[in-house]
Amino acid sequence: MSYVGETLSNLLHQTAFFNLTWGNYVMILVAFVFLYLAIKKGFEPLLLVPIAFGMLLVNIYPDIIASPEQTSNGVGGLLYYFYQLDEWSILPSLIFLGVGAMTDFGPLIANPISFLMGAAAQFGIFSAYFLAILFGFNDKAAAAVSIIGGADGPTSIFLAGKLGQTGLLGPIAVAAYSYMALVPIIQPPIMKALTTKKERSIKMKNLRPVSKLERILFPIVVTVVVCVLLPTTAPLVGMLMLGNLFRESGVVRQLQETASNALMYIVVILLGTSVGATTSAEAFLNWSTIKIVVLGLVAFMVGTAAGVLFGKLLCLITKGKINPLIGSAGVSAVPMAARVSQKVGAEEDPTNFLLMHAMGPNVAGVIGTAVAAGCFMAIFGI
Repeated sequence: MSYVGETLSNLLHQTAFFNLTWGNYVMILVAFVFLYLAIKKGFEPLLLVPIAFGMLLVNIYPDIIASPEQTSNGVGGLLYYFYQLDEWSILPSLIFLGVGAMTDFGPLIANPISFLMGAAAQFGIFSAYFLAILFGFNDKAAAAVSIIGGADGPTSIFLAGKLGQTGLLGPIAVAAYSYMALVPIIQPPIMKALTTKKERSIKMKNLRPVSKLERILFPIVVTVVVCVLLPTTAPLVGMLMLGNLFRESGVVRQLQETASNALMYIVVILLGTSVGATTSAEAFLNWSTIKIVVLGLVAFMVGTAAGVLFGKLLCLITKGKINPLIGSAGVSAVPMAARVSQKVGAEEDPTNFLLMHAMGPNVAGVIGTAVAAGCFMAIFGI
């Protein structure tokens, strides 16, 4: 009987109930909230579902992301090996390959002024950099945190790894992906506060047709120009443009379909669950994380405001030909930010279709955030 009692006692003590802290329960609750937002509200479910589930797993069973040095048999946890692909910048680069294969750069080519709105939206990143230094972060940590303002998860992970800020990678990635998912909630109040009803109702002329030659030359020219000026952006910009060349060349349809479907979704699963698994209570519930979340939100809001304000300036210069709402899409949350521009514009006039116009600044923002990351790497000699 004593053997049976001891066995049952051992089994009971192996359950998670005897090992969970109050912090674990808090993070499990956060995971449930993320799952609710993803499944019930439809906020970027492809991102939030794996992130939330990774968060749930690590706070029930921390060893799922344990390194080989932390285990008795010298074999790391499943999500540890997924996470290594994040640190080595493999998964972020592959995400960009898939994004490029799915992205139509036609609106940007047809309206090159969109580049300026995409660039203006990066103001949030650089303003947050100086604010992060005031918050007590060192220069490299401040750069890694500020890139959240681009609402670009892969770039945030990529830069944090390159700058050696792997200790902050989890909170940075979760904050970046969270703000990507919450674009429909965060952006509209800012957009409405900075524009008038008349400005929001502006109808823009149809974009000109873009030739096949232009579409093929675009990824090649952008790669050459950007990577010559900032070679460290090659893993991101190069993969983005390679994926787009797959799409536009028309001669490698199998590669384009693989990059934009099977490969993309596999990478999202690996990246999402591993990012979620970095949010153990011990690593996540601290003042640094709170500051990162706050700074990321400030950067994202400032970036949105800068894009809209620059859109207002262009509206003034062009005598009302540009709707300022499309400037908010300059953050690189593709295509959600462009959809929000369309939604806010349609609230004023249901016949106003801004989506394709907003896609120009939106895809420009993807390039702009990668360039901003390259600038930081160049500054620090990476």
